[in-house]
Amino acid sequence: MNDFTRAIPALFVLLWATGFIGARYAMPWAEPFTFLWVRCALTFGVLLLIIPMVNAKAIGPRNAFHAAVAGVLMHGVYLGGVFWAVRHGLPAGFVGLIVGLQPMLTAVIAGLFLGEKVTGKHWLGLLVGLVGVVTVLSPKFGSISGGVTVATIGAAVVAVIAMSVGTVWQKRFVATADLVTVTLYQYVGGWAVTFLVSLLIETQEFVLNGELVFAMTWLVFVLSLGAIFLLMILIREGEVARVASLFYLVPAVTALMAWFLFNETLTPVQLVGMAITTFGVALATRRTPRQPAPATARASR
Repeated sequence: MNDFTRAIPALFVLLWATGFIGARYAMPWAEPFTFLWVRCALTFGVLLLIIPMVNAKAIGPRNAFHAAVAGVLMHGVYLGGVFWAVRHGLPAGFVGLIVGLQPMLTAVIAGLFLGEKVTGKHWLGLLVGLVGVVTVLSPKFGSISGGVTVATIGAAVVAVIAMSVGTVWQKRFVATADLVTVTLYQYVGGWAVTFLVSLLIETQEFVLNGELVFAMTWLVFVLSLGAIFLLMILIREGEVARVASLFYLVPAVTALMAWFLFNETLTPVQLVGMAITTFGVALATRRTPRQPAPATARASR
């Protein structure tokens, strides 16, 4: 395993966390589903330019369909549900708590449909990670207000379910196909669902300014391409439940970024929560060394 491969999990968490910072810049100037379908369309266009440069392989109609389904779930329903809930008043801390359930849900789904075995140590790591996430977000719970409704909570819960199912779907059906081409079709699926929803419930108005342009550029190139490619590599190379546990680190990294960029408060309680989360993720992602075969078994071969 080379140094870059070892760095992929940390780099993924760092890039994924910037998505929430980018959304903060963008949301005042565009409606959620309108912003997302434009983002998907731009990412699709960039991928069309990249494909001939890297000699990406065709994946066939069946794989293209499964990649699009994963895209509907991961880029359409997940992002759309989270952005819509925040736009309609659900506090970011409350969203973060609901999203924090994703690794456990993903572990359960992966066990049911991929046959992945989740060990006791892994479950302990997931539980510790969840405690850490709650601790990091606890100072934000005081901001819970009238935005906490059945609709907003429901949107966040559906979003989490969609991300978990989408991750497992990707691993089950298209993990071995060409990553660039798979990602292209993912954004076809993401674009289709966000565009349809924007037509039904939004005005599709943009306030074009520097903040929106910066946020869109960052989210297309850093999130939609960089972070998603890293996620696809992690899903292809590892167990889905272990990969999902990395999402526990995102609230802590986002809190650090918000402290640095927006001068948001970072309390000792949050720092303790970050330490707890890091320990939990270390437990959940640590692999048990393979035991050498017994001497008698080796001799009989």
